[in-house]
Amino acid sequence: MAHQTVYVIDFGGQYTQLIVRRIREFGVYSEMIPWTAAGDRIRALKPDAVVLSGGPRSVLGADAPTIDFGLLEDIPVLGICYGHQLMAYRLGGEVESASLKEYGLRVLENAEGFVGDLASTTVWMSHGDQVVSVPAGFAITSSTTTCPVASMQNPLTRKYGIQFHPEVSHTPSGKELLRRFLFDVADLKPDWTSESFIEEQVAAIQEQVGPTGKVLCAVSGGVDSSVMAALLIRAIGERAVCVFVDHGLLRKGEGAQVAETFQNHFGGNFKVFEESDRFFGALAGVTEPERKRKIVGEQFVRVFEDHASELAGCDFLAQGTLYPDVIESGSPTAAKIKTHHNVGGLPDWMQLKLIEPLRWLFKDEVREVGRKLGLPDDMVDREPFPGPGLAVRVLGEVTRERVRMTQDADWIFRSELRARNQHVGIWQSYAALLDVRSVGVMGDERTYEQPIVLRAVESEDAMTARAVNIPFATLEHIATRIVNEVDGVNRVFYDLTSKPPATIELE
Repeated sequence: MAHQTVYVIDFGGQYTQLIVRRIREFGVYSEMIPWTAAGDRIRALKPDAVVLSGGPRSVLGADAPTIDFGLLEDIPVLGICYGHQLMAYRLGGEVESASLKEYGLRVLENAEGFVGDLASTTVWMSHGDQVVSVPAGFAITSSTTTCPVASMQNPLTRKYGIQFHPEVSHTPSGKELLRRFLFDVADLKPDWTSESFIEEQVAAIQEQVGPTGKVLCAVSGGVDSSVMAALLIRAIGERAVCVFVDHGLLRKGEGAQVAETFQNHFGGNFKVFEESDRFFGALAGVTEPERKRKIVGEQFVRVFEDHASELAGCDFLAQGTLYPDVIESGSPTAAKIKTHHNVGGLPDWMQLKLIEPLRWLFKDEVREVGRKLGLPDDMVDREPFPGPGLAVRVLGEVTRERVRMTQDADWIFRSELRARNQHVGIWQSYAALLDVRSVGVMGDERTYEQPIVLRAVESEDAMTARAVNIPFATLEHIATRIVNEVDGVNRVFYDLTSKPPATIELE
């Protein structure tokens, strides 16, 4: 089934993926295309609409990211922030470095046209340059106290530009603006659903694997790999072999729980390899988090190769890679935040060919696909857990004893939240162990032990997050339990930092 498609051209903005997400929320299929590949993609497959993203560069720079606007002549286009400036600049308008830069909330003034009923509405601005005169045929449709062209439009050519960011929650009317562009301007239809995604991916997997190919599905028990496995089994049946590697870095009791759940759901398609000695040995003495991630990624592949006789005929490796994994591991336009073990952590010498059917989905989309595939709620609704496991939540060297301390503290934290029904709405909650020691007093004696950090965040897609407001009485009770019950811990902290500037994982 051919879908109407919106290309979001990425000029390097850290929130470009949110534009894709918002568009998909309206049931319209969208892809993020690096500006360096945009021309070829548009020539190969003309989209039904284009959104030009924000970005950190200046359109006035000699090496500014750009696109051939000749390719966009008869395509509806919405320019956002940098994209707005680029469209104005390339079509004959003027852009200057602003004497008063705008970062934060502003109120639209003199609004008309495309943004006409949004006057006095707050919007999120983040820019140093600004449009000072619009191209021929365009009209200014709003401004702010310091920005003369907060939005512009040319309805005849279906070109629209806005200096602010509609994709972020700080712009309350942002979704409405995107809806207008998709349905009123571009005249698109909401024809992209979980059912259509499953249908298309099943066909794509069958084509890639062929009639006899066999696929090793690397599963961790998390929602991503569970949905990936279910999708592979839907596509090729018994030729999809699910493999769970227990690396000893899971949450307390989770290895046995995952094995039982998967065995009950996938039956003969499921194999378990207990490999904790291998992983702890490879991680011995390693403290740098990027090295940990790469070591874990490499060891996974070595496990598969060492069990080749049990996995005979597997030419492909399927992973539950999601879009946030991809963008944080680095792209042609965005900075690398950290290497996810299943993206940049795989070794160059790996012979298996990769299959990543969920690579461009967000977590909530994956959950919905899982439900449509018939997965049980305890699989679909699990909190995210990093592939490298507690290797990235144990700061400093990873030892069995330090992992044990982290597991025990994590179990107390999460079980207490559930006992009080305070886990509802939490995206991710966990305990991490710091690589420092501090003095304490326990039983009238001096202690010199390690602190635990608790973290719980709410998020939509893991690209941004904020700390959950857990009642102080709950935190106090949890801290008391951890200090009393977990040997080696004498302090407990709660992490209040949002993402950005922090990441969700503490490493």
